[in-house]
Amino acid sequence: MTSHKTTQTMKPATAAKKLGVYLEATPSEFQEGVVSRDELNALQADPPEWLQELRRNGPHPRPVVAAKLGVSIAGLARGGVTEALTTEQIEALKADGPDWLQHERATQAEVRKEAVRIKEKNRAKTEEQKEKEKGKSAGRRDQPRRARS
Repeated sequence: MTSHKTTQTMKPATAAKKLGVYLEATPSEFQEGVVSRDELNALQADPPEWLQELRRNGPHPRPVVAAKLGVSIAGLARGGVTEALTTEQIEALKADGPDWLQHERATQAEVRKEAVRIKEKNRAKTEEQKEKEKGKSAGRRDQPRRARS
């Protein structure tokens, strides 16, 4: 008996998200069809011109815009940026350096610093726990056996 393997497919929105592009800017045949896992892998390995152009110039989806500006997606919303932006628009925002962008970048830097601090604290705690466990098991071996009564 042979096993019949079905092709894994995804909606265009999912594929666009995985490719890091804005769905509405993709060609209509991409938007209207389904994308197989093999097709997605092929697009990632050897991107066609339209995909290269989208990645280079946009418009970019909000997660990409946020990353390029060094802020969170929520920070974009707080700054009033709710739509996709082109690379040119992103560069103009960086050059203008509005107050909200400076504030959100500072906030993001603090969030990252806090995440590193927590990670270090947890790592130290784990190391301490390992040392305690090591000490307990070593201590048991060093103790003499008790005589039975």
